[in-house]
Amino acid sequence: MKKILFIDRDGTLIEEPADEQIDSFEKLKFVKGMIRNLAFIREKLDFEFVMVSNQDGLGTESFPEDTFWPVHNFILQTLEGEGITFDEILIDPHFPEDNAPTRKPNIGLVEKYINNPDYDISNSYVIGDRETDRQFAQNIGCKSLILSDEGITWNKIAELLFAGERIAEVKRTTKETDIWVKVNLDGSGKCDISTGLGFFDHMLEQIGKHGMIDLTIHTKGDLEVDEHHTIEDTAIALGECILQALGDKRGIERYGYCLPMDDCLCSACLDFGGRPWLVWDAEFHREKIGEMPTEMFLHFFKSLSDASKMNLNIKAEGQNEHHKIEGIFKALARALKMAIRRDIYHYELPSTKGML
Repeated sequence: MKKILFIDRDGTLIEEPADEQIDSFEKLKFVKGMIRNLAFIREKLDFEFVMVSNQDGLGTESFPEDTFWPVHNFILQTLEGEGITFDEILIDPHFPEDNAPTRKPNIGLVEKYINNPDYDISNSYVIGDRETDRQFAQNIGCKSLILSDEGITWNKIAELLFAGERIAEVKRTTKETDIWVKVNLDGSGKCDISTGLGFFDHMLEQIGKHGMIDLTIHTKGDLEVDEHHTIEDTAIALGECILQALGDKRGIERYGYCLPMDDCLCSACLDFGGRPWLVWDAEFHREKIGEMPTEMFLHFFKSLSDASKMNLNIKAEGQNEHHKIEGIFKALARALKMAIRRDIYHYELPSTKGML
């Protein structure tokens, strides 16, 4: 079955001016990274390209066609010169107040694709820049990639379409804990974390926020006994989830590197080489920080490195115990961000062994 990219024009292929009308060459500017990445998608993947664009009042006195077509045709010719062609171009000229069934987010222009069994609509995408494009995708029944969303660029769009999303979920239930973890390694740092330990939640949020990883962790543990099982099992589930989301690790940087925080200097160096190991060089002189026993910090990182098959080297120095452990978590987050970064233009396994 064939898949489709329903691609918006203004704000997606070309930048949209303040008056929302590109009726002269002086207003024409291509969106950064679009040509390179769209050409890559056209060459490497098997999507059909369908442009779907609202052009308010096209053909009326306020927007004569003779100011639209020269610029539009130049856009198409320029893209064609880079190997980018469209299987169909669909333009709706109505104003919003017309409530036309063919104007996005309505689906009148694309119904023939939706009702065609030859097309895999659920795995097709709308690429746009507005909430109406997101709604258009929902009305079609496909996915969306919206350039106004945090972290979504043409580079990221090409990466996600070529190499896929890196999203994983792990459910871990024992007699001591019930844990659900979900990660999106290509997220924007959104976190939903609840472990029953406020300081632990705060530290886990550092991983998501500073690693640009969407992170959901819901843990119910036997805190009436103590904190050990909650912290250990959360680390295991999180490590397993990261490992699962990494997939075959093709194209990743693999390594991540140091973070000062006020009086402290913390480093977290890691390697997703498949051989877990922890080197821990950090001392704490308080029994607890918040509700979290300081003896559990080492245990957390050991369980995390084992479950994710990560080689992890952590060092910290400084006076303030809170700053020290927060610096460690932030350093880990930044190291993760470096290590999981993908390069689809050099999409190889980062190992001379041929496996990780």
